[in-house]
Amino acid sequence: MPQKKSIDKLIKTVAKLRAPNGCPWDKEQTHKTLKRYLIEESYETIDAINSNDKHLLMEELGDVLLQVILHAQIAKENKDFTFDDICNHINKKMISRHPHVFSNTVVKNTEEVLKNWEVLKSNEKPHRKGLFDGVPNSLPALLKALKVSKKVAKVGFEWEKDSDLWKKFYDEIKEFKQAVKSKNKSKQSEELGDLLFTVVNLARWYKLDPEENLNNGTKKFITRFNKVIKMVSNSSKEINKLSPEALNKLWEKVKKEEKKKQED
Repeated sequence: MPQKKSIDKLIKTVAKLRAPNGCPWDKEQTHKTLKRYLIEESYETIDAINSNDKHLLMEELGDVLLQVILHAQIAKENKDFTFDDICNHINKKMISRHPHVFSNTVVKNTEEVLKNWEVLKSNEKPHRKGLFDGVPNSLPALLKALKVSKKVAKVGFEWEKDSDLWKKFYDEIKEFKQAVKSKNKSKQSEELGDLLFTVVNLARWYKLDPEENLNNGTKKFITRFNKVIKMVSNSSKEINKLSPEALNKLWEKVKKEEKKKQED
């Protein structure tokens, strides 16, 4: 079984790196010191997926796997659990949460699968009493807001129609404007948070991913502004010496050129 041999080789490599005569850096690592690397490698994997580069994706998935095995090795040294324990636990979980595949449960569609998943998940974790138990504090703000929004919607705290949600959105804009006029930074921060949370609710209502949407919007902005920078460079001018009005004209020119290309 080549796959088993491959994973065994990697586990042995990591164990050797952590051994007394191993790598000084690897030996110093703990669950806490490795946190940032797990996050970084996960984001690099997302970038690889977005790039449609299969080789890069393979490489980045390997980096994520390395982080898992490093954590497993540290846990093994502490006599907490092993890599086999991790595999056995997740395998058991996947089987128990897919009774429509491994048992006789019948589902009609993906929606029913997700409903069953939540019920089974709740049964597995009776210690989670509160509605928001299980929402990781370390989630990126947009993802955390979306998760919270979905949870309250499931228990019935939801708008009846989209016009109610749009009214809430415009009310939050109005309240933020009032806070800006008050020059009270604390109030401005509070109202901006409310406005952003409402935007996340809009995304959920229309089945959009706010994290991905914001990333795409930022990417589009960078692409456009790089074109503005190129225009300025071609004119032998310095961008930091141009007025906001001049820069905005170039920005509008870039947008018009993009629109023209789309229409052609």
